[in-house]
Amino acid sequence: RSEIIHNSGQLKVLDLRLSDAGIYTCEYGTHTVSISLHVFKLTISFNGNFLPNEAPELTLMQNSSYPLPDLNITLFNSNNNTVRAKLLQNKTRQKYVLTLKQLEVTDSGTWICHVHSDSPLINHDITFDVKVLGFQNPGLERKYATVDSTVILSWRLNFQKIKWREGFTGQLNWKQQENAAPSELLDFNITARGEQHETKKSSRFRFEIPESKSASTIEVKLHKVNFNHSGQYQCQLAYNGRYAQSKIELVVMKVSANPVGPLPRGAKMTLICQVSSPLPSNTHLCWERVNGTQMDIKRSKQHEVKVEVNVSAAGLWNCHLIEDNDRKISLHYSVEEAPVWIRYVVIGGSTGGSVLVFGLVCLCIISGISWQRRRQRAKRMARARQYLLENKTCQCQQ
Repeated sequence: RSEIIHNSGQLKVLDLRLSDAGIYTCEYGTHTVSISLHVFKLTISFNGNFLPNEAPELTLMQNSSYPLPDLNITLFNSNNNTVRAKLLQNKTRQKYVLTLKQLEVTDSGTWICHVHSDSPLINHDITFDVKVLGFQNPGLERKYATVDSTVILSWRLNFQKIKWREGFTGQLNWKQQENAAPSELLDFNITARGEQHETKKSSRFRFEIPESKSASTIEVKLHKVNFNHSGQYQCQLAYNGRYAQSKIELVVMKVSANPVGPLPRGAKMTLICQVSSPLPSNTHLCWERVNGTQMDIKRSKQHEVKVEVNVSAAGLWNCHLIEDNDRKISLHYSVEEAPVWIRYVVIGGSTGGSVLVFGLVCLCIISGISWQRRRQRAKRMARARQYLLENKTCQCQQ
């Protein structure tokens, strides 16, 4: 594992090991030069391949021909920021074990382990790679949509960005409520060469996988969204029996009116704006009349799923879903005034209906009286026939 470079008088040692530490002496004629070789060995758990929320463990070992120095170890992440670590040191100073905090996707990159000693003087940097495979999405993302709109849900994987060289698998599940059984929508696998393959698993849940989506992205497209599409969409990846996941919660909003249709003059209508699931505390619904006043604004209370407003005149109303003073989505409802002839038809229909009901009542009363009279007459005739039958005699002239 060694070779001598004669032109420069150098000794090259390949595949350096801890056991190679010691004193190396070069003799040339009457000249003798000795060099002490101090060897460090740094290892990282899982070979530097992690998933989010996993805590790495670093092990630094040293060997030297002299008494081993007491080392001061400092870690720097890929952003050149100092990283706090819990140090476990054995009594012989030969082995140092450092436990780091839980990692995030943004921690991927080249890290530096700086080793320092005053006696002997050591200032040595050891570089090592940290790769955190995961999603570039936040852990839980909330997305809002209106009824009948088209929604694209996507999860961006970072395997190409960090040059991940091992294969892994994953799947996309959906459940409408937190405690409901999940339904698998699709599964995917990524090869060690970075090739991505997806397979649709659900036939009753209508969605499509866009062909034009960007690389290293898991994506589904929902057409004509309704309340049944709301819920949690969980994308999960698996690597060596370990898992990472990212969720998107889809909240759907719709507006309606009671009663439906044009508003007759003098009548009232209730406009209803509602969402498919409770909103977080920093989010609310708000009805607002276009070109209206402050009196025409109605807000939902905390965690309410709907807000109603009573309307007595025609106009255009907007319902906004507001998160931290930011309008996420809006739906409008146009209240139209009923034409005059419709009002007359309604009045006439009401009057005609009243007259018809009155006539039916009178007819029922007359029919009832007539039926009662016929019944009484029939009873009298029956009694008379019975009397005649019971008292029938024959009188003869004597």
